[in-house]
Amino acid sequence: MPVARLCRTRPPAGLEFARSASRLLARLCVFVVALAAVAGCTPRIAREDAPPRGPRPVADGVVLLISIDGLPAGLLGTGAMPTLDAIAADGARAAWMTPSYPTLTFPNHYTLVTGLRPDRHGIVHNNMTDATLGRYVSKEDSAKDGRWWGGEPIWATLQKQGGIAATMFWPGSEVRIAGEEPRYRRAFDMRVPPEERADQILAWLDLPPKRRPQLLTLYFEQYDVASHLDGARSERAMNALRRIDDAIARVRDGLRDRGLLTRSDLIVVSDHGMADVPRDQRIWLEDVLDPALYETEWWGTMLGLRPNPGQRDTVERVFLGAHPHFDCWTREALPAAWRYGTNPRIPPIVCQVHTGWRVQSRRHYVYDQPVKGEHGFAMEDPTMRAVFVAAGPGFCRGAQLPAFDNVDLYPLLARLLRVTPAPNDGNDATFATALRASTASARDSKTDCAPATLR
Repeated sequence: MPVARLCRTRPPAGLEFARSASRLLARLCVFVVALAAVAGCTPRIAREDAPPRGPRPVADGVVLLISIDGLPAGLLGTGAMPTLDAIAADGARAAWMTPSYPTLTFPNHYTLVTGLRPDRHGIVHNNMTDATLGRYVSKEDSAKDGRWWGGEPIWATLQKQGGIAATMFWPGSEVRIAGEEPRYRRAFDMRVPPEERADQILAWLDLPPKRRPQLLTLYFEQYDVASHLDGARSERAMNALRRIDDAIARVRDGLRDRGLLTRSDLIVVSDHGMADVPRDQRIWLEDVLDPALYETEWWGTMLGLRPNPGQRDTVERVFLGAHPHFDCWTREALPAAWRYGTNPRIPPIVCQVHTGWRVQSRRHYVYDQPVKGEHGFAMEDPTMRAVFVAAGPGFCRGAQLPAFDNVDLYPLLARLLRVTPAPNDGNDATFATALRASTASARDSKTDCAPATLR
């Protein structure tokens, strides 16, 4: 019987228990309506109210991981981002962080939070094909299928060990992975301005201590978008950086106002760099070989090719080897330094375009800008170098790190959060000269600190 009909039912007149039954029925209706209201709540609201499972991690502070998509290491220290420069001066910075191959957004953002190279965690490109799962496109619903995502992201590691995580946009954070999803999260929406993203981080930190996250992630894509349109150092790109820098300052000021700055480790990274590609530096796919003979899974700064049945010999004969502005290999023969090629989601033939060039198809040509920013070039190219700066109680003031691979970030995050990391490809010994012996060291120390001993 529907709840509304049940609550309108009256006991038979003249019975001794009429009044008691009426009172009992009224209480039952209140309970049923309340239960229905709870059942109607979204899972996200229910998770926000749920207490953490198990003992909380030892760390009583906050780790905030910020990504500025596409920010080249070469822009650090140029004055383009004064807040970022101040964080670097107040803590540690690396000469650069080497991205994983391929130098694309989704593969590298997921590497940053798992410590696994794309070949191992399975996000081998922004767009890819799996024999069982079909087609994955990073900006479509297929990206929300947890079966694509291998490994264990840091928010899952933390929450499995009793902590709480919050993600303000991060590739993979809208998916249930390793049995976990972030306790708090916002679904990606480009329309949300940088300052609103900063305010959301601060709102999560205003939660009562038992519900407050120890790990928060914050993502900014505005520089990457502007660079793709006009170039890496265009006016549009620099304006985007200034707005992002202001948002980071807003977060930092908010931490200070809440008395959390001395207990917060703030880490700012990028996933890869950015290079300019002039409009006339393009290679037409049709001029190399008729596209009717193969499926083009990727094009742009990389090519991923699947020869059609009976065409493998022809396609390999034309594409494999060195060309004036790109080089091609079979999946199994890719350069060893890239650690890429064992995952079956990688197409049989992969071509790396030389920096400053693009491969395009006349059927899909929409390039009308004089200069366009691009990434996806070889990971060792200087233009692809990413940023790493960090400051907080866990880091020595003024520490200078040599270049390191971005797989090392995950074990660093686990160390700062004092949780046991999942298996990964990284090495937190990378940061031995930049970490304090105790995360409780005085934040306002004017001198270099004794570095931690990592085992």
